[in-house]
Amino acid sequence: MVLGKLLGAGRTADVYEIDEAWVLRRDREGVGDAAAEGAVMEHVRAHGYPAPRVRPGGPGAPRTDLVMERLSGPTMLRACLAGTLAPREAGTVLAGLLRRLHEVPAHRSTAPGARVLHLDLHPDNVILTPGGPRVIDWSNAEEGEPGLDWGMSAVILAQVAADDGPMAAPAGDMLAALLADPSDLTQDGLAEARRRRAANPTMSEREREVLPAAEALIRTHLA
Repeated sequence: MVLGKLLGAGRTADVYEIDEAWVLRRDREGVGDAAAEGAVMEHVRAHGYPAPRVRPGGPGAPRTDLVMERLSGPTMLRACLAGTLAPREAGTVLAGLLRRLHEVPAHRSTAPGARVLHLDLHPDNVILTPGGPRVIDWSNAEEGEPGLDWGMSAVILAQVAADDGPMAAPAGDMLAALLADPSDLTQDGLAEARRRRAANPTMSEREREVLPAAEALIRTHLA
């Protein structure tokens, strides 16, 4: 497969142009399972959830290469930075996306109450297309209790809000909107989300340092 220009780069992967309709996401470390991730995306799409289409990478393609639909539009984060989307609106949209996802039945698990969990749903993983928001990067997806998914999104936003960077105030507004109706965030989900973030090898030392303050900030919205 001939790749075009580099379109974007995340913490662990790069996205390349294939043509006007498709892109390829390639993990820099050669880890992950694109087939499993693609299966989750197709499962949620089949239930009406706004995930990109995927297709096989072709003969000999590395198992970490994911070919998916090319989406047009800014990420939710870029829209907030540009002033075209209010942070509180962004938080409300994230909450709606989480609720919609947790209406999708589990793909494989037979455990009572198990649902598909994204586990990395934050403003940089939502593309605001002309047809509405679309959720990308399903590499962390699992099946389990929705409270963990809510906990992960809340902790990610709270880490930014608890820091002293330029996005602290907007992230705080997003968090407040996300947790305006916090009934789906459980104590167990919050505790496990904090544990996973602390153990995440892509976290910076500063991101780990603010975790206690981030958890405290979340609890102010739950009180």
